[in-house]
Amino acid sequence: MTGRRWLTLGLLAAGAAACQPAPAPPRDTIVIALQTSPTNLDPGIGLDESSQRVHSLLFSSLLRIGDDLRPVLDLATRFETTDSQTYVAEIPSGVHFHDGREMTSADVAYTFRRFLDPAFVSGRKGAFQDLVAVDALDRYSVAFKLRAPSAAFPANLTNMGIVPADSDAAIGQSPLGSGPYRFVEFAPDDHVTLAAFTGYYRGAPKNAGVTFKVVPDETMRGLELRKGDVDLVVNDLSPDLIHGLRATPGLSVISGPGTDYAYIGLNLLDPALRDRRVRQAIAYAIDREAIVRYLRRDQARPAAGIVPSMSWASAPDVRSFPHDVAKARTLLDEAGYPDPDGDGPAPRLTLSLKTSTSEVYRVQAAALQQMLAAAGIGIEIRSYEFATLFSDVIRGNVQLYTLIFTGGSVADPDILRRVFHSSQTPPAGFNRAHYANADVDRLLDLASAAFDETERRRAYVDAQRLIAIDVPIVSLWTRTNVAVARADLSGIRLTPVGDLDFLRDVSRTPRAARRTARAIPPHDSHPVVQ
Repeated sequence: MTGRRWLTLGLLAAGAAACQPAPAPPRDTIVIALQTSPTNLDPGIGLDESSQRVHSLLFSSLLRIGDDLRPVLDLATRFETTDSQTYVAEIPSGVHFHDGREMTSADVAYTFRRFLDPAFVSGRKGAFQDLVAVDALDRYSVAFKLRAPSAAFPANLTNMGIVPADSDAAIGQSPLGSGPYRFVEFAPDDHVTLAAFTGYYRGAPKNAGVTFKVVPDETMRGLELRKGDVDLVVNDLSPDLIHGLRATPGLSVISGPGTDYAYIGLNLLDPALRDRRVRQAIAYAIDREAIVRYLRRDQARPAAGIVPSMSWASAPDVRSFPHDVAKARTLLDEAGYPDPDGDGPAPRLTLSLKTSTSEVYRVQAAALQQMLAAAGIGIEIRSYEFATLFSDVIRGNVQLYTLIFTGGSVADPDILRRVFHSSQTPPAGFNRAHYANADVDRLLDLASAAFDETERRRAYVDAQRLIAIDVPIVSLWTRTNVAVARADLSGIRLTPVGDLDFLRDVSRTPRAARRTARAIPPHDSHPVVQ
């Protein structure tokens, strides 16, 4: 590559030095209900949605995902590459951690050097497999050295919080960051309390703090919204409950296009699932339109693949699997699973499906069970608390399972490499299917290295076509982002990735005043406010 490639974003002036604010009055604290407890507050380790929501408020990242789903500058004031194997990032002066220390290049270097340490266990390591060194050039500049050219590398820096250089394992329970909120308390399975950091370099939040309240039962989440014990729920309520809350006085429902991707995960190490015909049969047996219409109340779109349809790298013409029970049965016949009793109840084969204890996903699992039974595939549903389910998925202790990739993780097409490249099996990456296709590997390597966007897109599209045929995971739907909030909150802004960065702009107005809330869809389309 010749010349320089730049990412630019106007930054607000750096804030003043850190301070130690007094405890916030409860009235000025925003209470958000979470379905599940965060698992780890270290941004280099916690991969679940709840953990990442907290990370985004506690830590500052060099880059973030923009509304067009491309990486843009966040903390970094400069980000460039001159030789395609070296990226240089520069941070501003005057950015302070919550204990008053100024952030320097040493902290940035330490944050990413951890991924080079064999002793550091993290599912994010696969994102940095081409990283060979991180060097501090001066007090505020850092160089990332790669073993091979990688145009996809910037995406791996998005939403990756910078930690202090002396951090240890304790950061997972008692984190220290430089984001708009500072850590106060973490009671696992109960709450996380954050206080506004008035020394935040982009200006203090408009509220006194945020409390994440863990409420596993969604009926209780809705009840606490009605009572006012919870101020806000984002993407953590079922479509049925949202429908009932729309007419509730004192509440507002805000929606906009999202990128969260729901899927059925498959373990290709399983003898039955190793056969592509069985996987395709499962895909044909699923009625996505019915799931979206009746279970999601049209608060989703049927998904054809993991790359969002609004992405510049999306492939619009990949192999699709419309609901076709007869086709599913034919494929099972070809795979050696004939119908044992004609129209009788005996299944051709039986598989287990693991899902969470959340009511909405248990209902979805029951619908999937019924759909697959029509094709002759028996399903044994097993529901677990999220931490147990996620652990089983990582360890490969599954046949089928249902999970969601959240918006930020799928925004960049490099997610294809993280999920489908043969080098990305756990714990390095997200290839939990243990999928291996040499042609897909080659295309994803090409896409990662190519700096010409047209060439990158061609490789990504070709890879998506092959992946769609192989069905290493079964696409279900892409979520519509929905926030339900108390009507006295202003400043709520939904982005396609469904992040909570807007919280620092949220304030409470007199209850008599209706708030103005915005859903910010991609490409400047009109928001939906209800």
